[in-house]
Amino acid sequence: MRAFIFPGQGSQAVGMGKALAEASAVARELFEEVDEALGQNLARLMAEGPIEDLTLTENAQPAIMANALATFRVSGIEIGKADFVAGHSLGEYTALAAAGSFAVATSARLLKLRGQAMQRAVPVGEGAMAALLGANLEVAQAVAAAAAQGDVCVVANDNDPSQVVISGHRGAVERALGIAKEKGAKRAVLLPVSAPFHSPLMEPAARAMEQALGDARIEDPAVPLYANVTAAPVRDAGEIRRLLVEQVTGMVRLRESVAAMAEAGVTHFVEFGGKVLAPMVKRIAPDATVTSVVTMEDIDALVKEI
Repeated sequence: MRAFIFPGQGSQAVGMGKALAEASAVARELFEEVDEALGQNLARLMAEGPIEDLTLTENAQPAIMANALATFRVSGIEIGKADFVAGHSLGEYTALAAAGSFAVATSARLLKLRGQAMQRAVPVGEGAMAALLGANLEVAQAVAAAAAQGDVCVVANDNDPSQVVISGHRGAVERALGIAKEKGAKRAVLLPVSAPFHSPLMEPAARAMEQALGDARIEDPAVPLYANVTAAPVRDAGEIRRLLVEQVTGMVRLRESVAAMAEAGVTHFVEFGGKVLAPMVKRIAPDATVTSVVTMEDIDALVKEI
């Protein structure tokens, strides 16, 4: 069995999509469709930067989706070759677009709005996120609870057995850095993000997405999506709509999702458009085959394999 997976924020880089667009009309058409939906030249920003503008949440989210979806589309591989799809945070929108739930333009507009709403939810400087390395979920939850002290501090991403991300008020997250080492984490580092994603502080963004998703056309996906917030497969459009709202404030349960897919029989994970998830997957399911697909050479190799 096989799962197609799609990366989240942090996988953006200047030059992303450029080689794909030069090599493939399919990629060019998809980037044009995204540009038209957003009313901006996102493809040029992806190709040329500057990185400061590309990293802005409202640009990074649709850009990462466009690049990963273009990589999948250029491959020409049918979605039916996967038994499941999954994505990390915004990557769920890419997964759903790949599986036919969202039109490309719908996904781009929703992610633009999602980025804007997340940035507006908390004033810059008031929130933060930190990665706890060499810490599992139980340790991270204990660290977050000890650091909160009346502020918000929660686990945002349970990425793999040795990498968990916490999120919340800046003061609490900074307190957590010292507490994490006391509780056995190897390292604790602040992340270069502009908002405390996947925490209760994102509630205003969740309400904005509830309205936007309520108006959006969503179809049942061609193959089940392993949802971030439940680590379980879902194929009903109405349930997907609800879970995407919940995902804004909820924990990304990647470790549990990958483990559940492996338990369901998935032996091959294919990450389109990045190399961020592959190392995490290998730490969760060491016996699985994991393929990262980024370049035209990667695409050609995958097509021959599948």
